[in-house]
Amino acid sequence: MNFAGQNITNFAIHEHQTVRIVLGNTVSGDRVLSFVKSFNGELMRLGLSVATAVLAALVLTSCAPPTTNTAPIVKQEKSGTLRVWLFSEVNQDPKAAVVDQAVKEFETDHKDVKVDIQYIPVDTRAEKFKAAFNDPASAPDVAEFGNTDLAGYVASGGLADLTADIKSWDSSKDLDKKILATTEIKGKNYGVPWFVGVRALYYRTDILRQLNLKVPKTLDQIETVARAVHSAQPTMLGISVGGAAQFSAMPYLWANGGNIAKKKGSTFVSGLDSIASRAGITAYTNLIKDDICPPQTCAEFGGNASVQQFIAGKSAMTIGGDFNYQAVAASAIKDSFAVVPVPGKTAGSIAPAFAGGNHLGIFSSSKRHMLAADFVKLLADKKYQQKMFDAMGNLPTFNDVQKSVAKKNRQVAPFIATITAGTDFVPVTEAWSTIDAQKVFTNMYQKIVTGKADVNTASKEATDTMNQAFASQ
Repeated sequence: MNFAGQNITNFAIHEHQTVRIVLGNTVSGDRVLSFVKSFNGELMRLGLSVATAVLAALVLTSCAPPTTNTAPIVKQEKSGTLRVWLFSEVNQDPKAAVVDQAVKEFETDHKDVKVDIQYIPVDTRAEKFKAAFNDPASAPDVAEFGNTDLAGYVASGGLADLTADIKSWDSSKDLDKKILATTEIKGKNYGVPWFVGVRALYYRTDILRQLNLKVPKTLDQIETVARAVHSAQPTMLGISVGGAAQFSAMPYLWANGGNIAKKKGSTFVSGLDSIASRAGITAYTNLIKDDICPPQTCAEFGGNASVQQFIAGKSAMTIGGDFNYQAVAASAIKDSFAVVPVPGKTAGSIAPAFAGGNHLGIFSSSKRHMLAADFVKLLADKKYQQKMFDAMGNLPTFNDVQKSVAKKNRQVAPFIATITAGTDFVPVTEAWSTIDAQKVFTNMYQKIVTGKADVNTASKEATDTMNQAFASQ
């Protein structure tokens, strides 16, 4: 039977038997009462009555939002304290000042709500989030988290689905689609992109000028220029990159047409052992050679260590993030460096960069989802993304705001150009957390540059290990 567009099953009326009515859980309470009233005559004819408990159960069922078997029904509160976790920073004051402005605005518009901001250490976030997922009473309503953390948090059931909240948000139409995709699991969004970070090519203007070398316009030219620098000045690294600098290696992989992994059905399959991927792996590991960046020095470098070599004046180039710019600009080489996008295979092209960054999300256990969504939309909106850029240098996730800051701030133009050209990301699956923790990706590069395995062998081993992790999910 169908009532008001809802299926009604197990409806049977027989004398001296129980009336059992099951309604879809999206039927409103008013419809339930209307339904019961419309059948009242039939019920009375048979001498049956509907128990108050049955009516109550029907109304409760009909008013409840659709839920899974495991998701609790959480009563939404419209007042009280909204708890928010944000990451602490080395230089906390500028971030806190912007957040405080947003809190003041929010509390002005929500008279019965107080926002409690707690700044938590990034390094211990995994343990803190896990504890909160297991103990909802200790959980915040809103939290900042890294975009590579998202898949694992969603698998734990800790994050709320924000798809509808984002669709109803006017500003969402201007979000960078590639960046928004980093919040998506199986067609649903579990976060709002707060800022993005990408890497570009830093180089010494004075060194290249002194050696009469041109700024590289292709990946191959980076290798050529780096080798020429190290040959002319053996104490200087041609480019400081490292075997553990996975986000510096990814543009080489993607620019050559390779991939870390691709979706296949309900899981992922590693692509590191493809011909294109091996070409990208080879191109990157060619930089970590005795005549450019010797393995005994560079094999262990991660991204930060690579940039530190550049800041210290020990390398002619490096691949660093927009988030490294202030440190470089405050160093002894502040007047003798410049930045361009990491070039692609052909002149004029830009290699795809890893789209790092952080999201704002809502815990699934929150009793104030609507309030939490309002706060997220405020703090992550254009006005406060602009303020966070001014205070912290965080790159915005809105296309129009990106263009605006690039126009007004020459130093971020190469990074915005990189975003505009197209970014890429790691596989969005909880298995990546396992792969990353085991250092499968970086171990592959380190085996190659230290001579423990060739490209084919190391990429095949990494592929097999990754596929085991994907299959176990």
